[in-house]
Amino acid sequence: MRQPRFWRSVSHAWSGLVYTFRTQRNARWHVIGGLAVVALATWLQLDLVRWAILALTIGAVGAGETINTTVEALVDLLSPEWHERAKVAKDVSAGAVLLLAMTAIVVGLLILGPPLWAKLMNST
Repeated sequence: MRQPRFWRSVSHAWSGLVYTFRTQRNARWHVIGGLAVVALATWLQLDLVRWAILALTIGAVGAGETINTTVEALVDLLSPEWHERAKVAKDVSAGAVLLLAMTAIVVGLLILGPPLWAKLMNST
């Protein structure tokens, strides 16, 4: 029996995520960081708005990493030899992920910092 189109698409998308996180070391670090943020947010018992902001931020970094992986694979396919413009494409794509990651750190500090500070100060 043929798999419905929607589930086939989901399967292909899942394969792309698995490929990214299996082959890209930085993607694994992003997952570890995201899980740490989720654990800390759970401990701090954040409200739904803060959870939503953190979820969007974690998702943006993950999406950025998958797009970066796509750019790198396409550049390698289209330009197997070293080329300055291929390097620029890869560097700019990686820079976008770095920008997302730095923004995620700022968001994390703004969202998690005050309640963490309050909890630590009240526990002493």
